Order: sequence, then structure tokens, then C-alpha cells
Amino acid sequence: MTAKKKVGGLAGVSAGETALCTVGQEGAGLTYRGYDIYDLADNAGFEEVAYLLLYGALPTRAELDAYVARLKTLRALPDALKTLLEMIPGDAHPMDVLRTAVSFLGNVEPEGDFSNQAEVADRLLACLPSMLIYWHRFHTDGERIDVETDDDSVAGHFLHMLHGKAPSETHRNSLDTTLILYAEHEFNASTFTARVITGTLSDMHSAVSGAIGALRGPLHGGANEAAMELIERFDTPEQATQEVLAMLARKDKIMGFGHRVYTVSDPRNSVNKKMSKALADEAGDTRLYPVSEAIEKVMWDEKKLFANADFFAATVYHFMGIPTYLFTPIFVCSRITGWAAHVMEQRSNNKLIRPAADYIGPSLQPWVAIDDRK
Repeated sequence: MTAKKKVGGLAGVSAGETALCTVGQEGAGLTYRGYDIYDLADNAGFEEVAYLLLYGALPTRAELDAYVARLKTLRALPDALKTLLEMIPGDAHPMDVLRTAVSFLGNVEPEGDFSNQAEVADRLLACLPSMLIYWHRFHTDGERIDVETDDDSVAGHFLHMLHGKAPSETHRNSLDTTLILYAEHEFNASTFTARVITGTLSDMHSAVSGAIGALRGPLHGGANEAAMELIERFDTPEQATQEVLAMLARKDKIMGFGHRVYTVSDPRNSVNKKMSKALADEAGDTRLYPVSEAIEKVMWDEKKLFANADFFAATVYHFMGIPTYLFTPIFVCSRITGWAAHVMEQRSNNKLIRPAADYIGPSLQPWVAIDDRK
């Protein structure tokens, strides 16, 4: 009898098939439905990528215009949800806010028959930024903001609500690109969570709520927030180099480096790094970007660990005036496209996901009456 191969965390184990994404395959580091991430980042808008993931093909001009117009009509929040967002404490974790808000939306706007799944996906894509920024602005500024802006893009809508004015084209384009980079990533922890929930024939709101819960954990989401907190500690590249070397000597955890799947580099990092440099130059920054480069160099020289998508994304968001605690929720506003597409794909050929486990507990034991137990 051949012994079962035991793999911690299911590393390298195939758990199903997908037509949505490849990660780390030779010749293309990351693709969405066969399109290289670099082509999409250079040429597409986030709404085009969302359409590609959710509807299976890149849209025509007429289809894209209609889709953008449709998403703009889906940004409003029910009054009951606004009340809920106002009741959630201002010091709550924003990922908890989104998890609760999505679950609540599933109560007031239930999916019903699964034939409505595309409508639910579009609704969540359109209103997740509204949920997040309405809560943030209410508790930060005491304002009940209008969540129906005139901006055509999700990125523009997000920044407009956050800052109370339309963003610059540079900032809109930069956020748009990060949304593309984060939109999908195969069977990562949150996506797999969504598929497991979907496999029970549960609704999309439940699947997305579960995915948000998985992304909340620091080993999956949140590395960009930890990276920003690290970068901001240092005043000079020299100080960063010395302190990070000391952290490595102490075996401290340094977030934003290495990846569970990629072995040589994260293809998304080069795009984020280029944007970070451009935004730093625009802002006149002479500290954060050089510090980031210094940390990146130490991690490679000492540990051969490369910066992943989260590391330079941190300063990209920072230079756009986005508070650090909102970094991971932006991930949600992007990855909803991948999550929803996986929900639909799971439903198209559904099987309950129920793996086996290797039992490591005690062998069969006799029952002992309570008075005889020692």
C-alpha cells in the first residue's frame, strides 16, 4: 500500500479546476482568462477586467459603456444599511465592517434564485466602496456622504468619496491599476473559502462574507498595512538597512516579502514599484520610496526573498492619501470580481468540497464510568 502524502496547508495539492486564472506558470506569471497581467495593467481599465472575469470575455466598446453605466446605478446603499454602518463603532476593524455589511445586504437584498448571481456580483462590485467609505467618513468626519458620485470608474468613485472631490487622473489611474492587479489569484485562501461555502449551495453573500473573513487574517491580507507601518518607522535608507538587518537577526516577521506560490518574483510587484516611484516623484517624496528600496534590497541580499504585490502597493496607496487601515479593504473592492467569478464557476459544475483528514489522536479506548475516572 502506498502511503498518503501529507502536505501542510495543502501546498502543491490541486483542489479543482478553473478557467479563470493561472498563477506562476512558466512563460506567464499571472493571467486572467488567458490574458497576461502586464497587458491588462497597461491597456485595460478595471471595469474591463471585471467584465472579463465575470462574463468570460473582454467587452466591446458598447458592452463596456453599458456596463460602466450599469455599475454607476448600483452604488447607492439602502437606508437600513446606512443606519447599520453608523452603528458599527468607529474603531472597528474595517474588514469586519465589510463582512458585516455584505452579510446584512444579503438580508435586505437576498440573492434568491441562483439565476440572479450576475446581478448580485455587479451589485457588490458597485457598492462595496460605498459601504467602506460611508462608514469611514461618518466616523472620521461626522458626515453622511453621498455615495452616488459621477465618476465612471470604481477607482475614481472610491477616491472621490474618500477625499470629497474628484481625484487627479494620475491617482485614479494608479488605483485603477492596483485594482486590476488584485482582482484574481486562483485558489488562494479567501477564494477557496468562497468556493467551499458555494459548494454547499449557499448564497453568494455568504460566500463573499466568508471570503472577507479569510482575507482578514494577516497571513493572507493585511501585508500592505504591515509594510506601510514598517516603512514609516525609518527616516533614511541607511537606518532602514540597519534596523531590518537587526530584525532579521532577531527572526522578526517582515511582511510583504516572498509568496506561497511564486518562487522567483511576484509579477505584480514591478508594476506597483513603478507606480510608487512615479507617485513619490509627484509628491516630492525623498524618504518613503528610498526606504522601501533599501528594505527590498536587504531582504533579497540576506534572505533571497522578493517583494510581493503588497510591499510597494503600500506606498502607492499612501501617496494617494489613503489611510493605512483602509489598504486591505481596497483588496476586497477588487477581489470581489475574482470571488464572484469563482462562485459562478463552482456552481456551474458543483460538487461538495469535503477533503479527508489524517487522524493523529489516541487509538480506540474503552468507556470509563465517571466515578472510576482518575
